[in-house]
Amino acid sequence: NMQCFPGLVLALSSLLGALALLQLSLHLREPSRYGKHEERLCRPRGRLPARCAWFLQELPSFLVPALLLALRSPPRLEPLGCRLLCCLFCWHYFYRTFIYPFFTRGRPFPLQLLFFGMLFCIYNGFLQGYYLIYCAEYPNDWCTDIRFTSGLLLFLLGMGINIHSDLLLRQLRKPGEVTYKIPQGGLFTYVSGANYFGEIVEWFGFAIATWSLPAFAFAFFTLCCIGPRAYHHHRYYLKTFTDYPKSRKALIPFVF
Repeated sequence: NMQCFPGLVLALSSLLGALALLQLSLHLREPSRYGKHEERLCRPRGRLPARCAWFLQELPSFLVPALLLALRSPPRLEPLGCRLLCCLFCWHYFYRTFIYPFFTRGRPFPLQLLFFGMLFCIYNGFLQGYYLIYCAEYPNDWCTDIRFTSGLLLFLLGMGINIHSDLLLRQLRKPGEVTYKIPQGGLFTYVSGANYFGEIVEWFGFAIATWSLPAFAFAFFTLCCIGPRAYHHHRYYLKTFTDYPKSRKALIPFVF
């Protein structure tokens, strides 16, 4: 039976923070080459359909915590606050694994990026699941703590923005279309990366609710990973569409 090793949690969380800074340095000037930022002259070899790729990439983030829970005997998800926090993480990745991929209409996804995405999901799924299932200790009244309640509200708000924004993006294309259009409605009225903004809010809410180093490291990684992508999306829209609303910001309404 596994045990909690605080040193392991600290090391893995620190490495995740370092990976976040590496992502930021690699993609602040140049976006990751997939989707609308894919090189036009790239050969379409070594790719999977978007639905299959997203399913395979996100699956470990759901399966790894579930496996860790199954290996724990008896389960250590007490008190109620700890159970709810673990469920929040798995709930997000249940949606991202079993619902989102079957509605996406994205372009074929590069196998190289899929491989690294799966490695990250295994890594982060283990870190978050291991901490919550084997290490986390919360008081019995954690569900009424301001950190839990405010973090939960932020998580739900961010997830709602993310799901709604994904829906608006899907509605831009008819089945079989791969052309890009200007997103409209919802938070896209104010920012180009509404879906990314929602996910960042979601994971910072999770970090506040758990009040843990692994969750804050993951929230920071999310910001460093998809924040620059939202910025490059914004630049792409401004260069591609002459009628793109100039009042929109890249990621944060009224600020950036």
